[in-house]
Amino acid sequence: MPRRNRPKNSKKKSADEFNADRLLGIQRSEIWSDGDWIVRRVTGSAATKPYRCPGCDQEINPGTPHTVAYLLGELEERRHWHTACWTRDRKKHKRDLDD
Repeated sequence: MPRRNRPKNSKKKSADEFNADRLLGIQRSEIWSDGDWIVRRVTGSAATKPYRCPGCDQEINPGTPHTVAYLLGELEERRHWHTACWTRDRKKHKRDLDD
C-alpha cells in the first residue's frame, strides 16, 4: 500500500482563499515616526504591471517581488517600492514600538 505524506485530517485552503492570499499578499501595519503604514509584500507572480519606485525612481518590472505601502486611511496614495528601497527609507524614520 502506498504511503500517505499528509495527515488524513489536514484542512486545505480552498482555491479562492489560496488565490486571494497569493494575489493580495500578507498585509500588516507598521508604526513609524511619520505615521501608521499599511505594508504588504507582493510576490513576483502577482506583480503583473510595471510601477515606478519612489525610493530610487526606477521601474519595478512585472514579475518582480516588491512592497506596497501607504499611510493608514490613504489607500489611493499607495506606492509600490523595491523592498530594499522601502527598507532603506524606513531607516530614516524612528520606529514606534509602543504597541
